[in-house]
Amino acid sequence: MIVPGFQAAATAAGIKKNGGLDLALIVADTPCAAAGVFTRNRVKAAPVLLSRERLRRHRLQAVLINSGNANACTGAQGMTAAVEATRQAAQLLGLPENLVAPASTGVIGQPLPLERIIAALPDLVASLSPEGLGQVAQAIMTTDTRPKTAFIRETMFGVPVTMVGIAKGAGMIHPDMATLLAFVFTDAAVTGRVLKHLLKEAVNQTFNRITIDGDTSTNDTVLALASGKAGNPLIADPRLSALSLRDWLKDLLTDLARQVVADGEGAMRTYRILVQGAASPRQAQQAAAAIATSPLVKTAMNGADVNWGRIMAALGRSGANFQPERVDITFGPHQVVKNGQGLGIEAENAARQVILDGPFTLTVHLHAGNFSDYYDTCDLSQDYIRINASYRS
Repeated sequence: MIVPGFQAAATAAGIKKNGGLDLALIVADTPCAAAGVFTRNRVKAAPVLLSRERLRRHRLQAVLINSGNANACTGAQGMTAAVEATRQAAQLLGLPENLVAPASTGVIGQPLPLERIIAALPDLVASLSPEGLGQVAQAIMTTDTRPKTAFIRETMFGVPVTMVGIAKGAGMIHPDMATLLAFVFTDAAVTGRVLKHLLKEAVNQTFNRITIDGDTSTNDTVLALASGKAGNPLIADPRLSALSLRDWLKDLLTDLARQVVADGEGAMRTYRILVQGAASPRQAQQAAAAIATSPLVKTAMNGADVNWGRIMAALGRSGANFQPERVDITFGPHQVVKNGQGLGIEAENAARQVILDGPFTLTVHLHAGNFSDYYDTCDLSQDYIRINASYRS
């Protein structure tokens, strides 16, 4: 996973209790066009606030990431720590500190161990390598069971363009925003403003359409940096010249988003909730979100129980306007509800096999309009409770 114009490295700084990789650095050869999308949670971590401020000029050259500590709800001390960590990194790299963006993930409410980070920085900088992004993908993990990466290499304007994405996320995953940490690096030449437009659009179509547990983090961050090393004509118009880049970015984030859902904490099954026939786009989204986040639906999926009554109940509280006697529900190709009534045990047995075979699409047709929306999600298991009951211990 090499992207021309970027180097990366990761190390164990002693932030994580298990002693694993927990500090990462990605550095571009020169200042890059940059964009970010951040959590809309009212409680925002210090690195989110600082990175958002430093992206106002759409330029970055480095990203400093730690796992094991969210640096959230840490007051002025937390902001001071975020500023100082990036200042020390910038000094070692010979960069202005406002070109270094921080990102953190881990336990909320604990002071960032700044001394450990500063002590680890010299060796981290010395180990920077074009091949280092794979290690970064491991270093940003918390409850993830595996690293999440995606790679695209295509031709645009007659020159090869590379795009790599890495992400972490397995719990506390839900819109509104990106619901995780994700970083995109490309050698395409594109302005920061166009990159921001494309990133926000792609995030809304991908990370904003996944949910694991209905909780949005204090630290959700997606950053994209473009080095321009590919040498393509500069993309300065998001309408026409960026069509290929738009598609690639959406494909890349779709890949990462699906990996996040598949690695949901304790997840055994992944599936898509597709709502059709809604009266408005907003109502389609409301209906899909209500089903996707329902603990009763999610636990039924864990047990491969075709309990469509729970789906109807979730629809009823979603805020969508529909007539219950017109609702159809289908698991894969097998319909289990027609006009609001069950179709019997044979239909449910066929649907149960669809759940067991997975992944699958659970389609709900409201017959109330022409709009549709979806969420990709997973089941809720006893392991989810176990993982989160002992997260801090």
